[in-house]
Amino acid sequence: MKKTLLTVLALLVITTLGKSTRPVASTEKPAPATPTVHTIYDELHLVDSGLNRDVFDLALRGMRKIPGVRPVLSIVDFTQPSNQKRLYVIDLLSRRLLFNTYVSHGRNSGDLMPKAFSNVNSSFQSSLGFYQTMNTYQGKHGLSLKLRGLEKDFNDNAFARSIVMHGADYVCEDIIKQTGRLGRSQGCPAVSMDMSTPIIQAIKGGSCLFLYYPDMTYLKKSSYVLG
Repeated sequence: MKKTLLTVLALLVITTLGKSTRPVASTEKPAPATPTVHTIYDELHLVDSGLNRDVFDLALRGMRKIPGVRPVLSIVDFTQPSNQKRLYVIDLLSRRLLFNTYVSHGRNSGDLMPKAFSNVNSSFQSSLGFYQTMNTYQGKHGLSLKLRGLEKDFNDNAFARSIVMHGADYVCEDIIKQTGRLGRSQGCPAVSMDMSTPIIQAIKGGSCLFLYYPDMTYLKKSSYVLG
């Protein structure tokens, strides 16, 4: 049975409250603290994988505002260059880092580093913000995943722009060795061909995808990261 993020959080709170109502005898050792969602960052040593804690916290904050979301969180950290593994797929229920791998940005977003983002059709730029994954389909890139942009003016045109997750030959270490960076997409978060199927299967059907860059306009206006 599928569990939503709210279900996971509720279970953690109930377990914590249940343990706290029983007095601890003086001769009894206190029970270890119940793990919370926030401790996952430390448990999985995400700092060693290059993911900033503040980015992880922003992703969690926004994810909680998505009704019925599955407890699988995917983060694309565009503060990292494309020759680094900047896609993180985290199972919050089992507390596992499922994938940490390469992901492309749009060709007009930048070269090695993305710096420009757009929600406009044919901009060939990546769009920031929170997405909810949808269903899969077979397209010209093979198995692909539809994405629903949740943020007005930032990524809500994603479906009309055909922004999807798919595999691409230009996302591989051979391209990095040749050019110093990954190839670029038309705005899609493309992953390597050999990783595309397992990643898509893991995150399809209502999980959260967060594309992050410290763009001040986005950070000041996004209702998902504010409050």
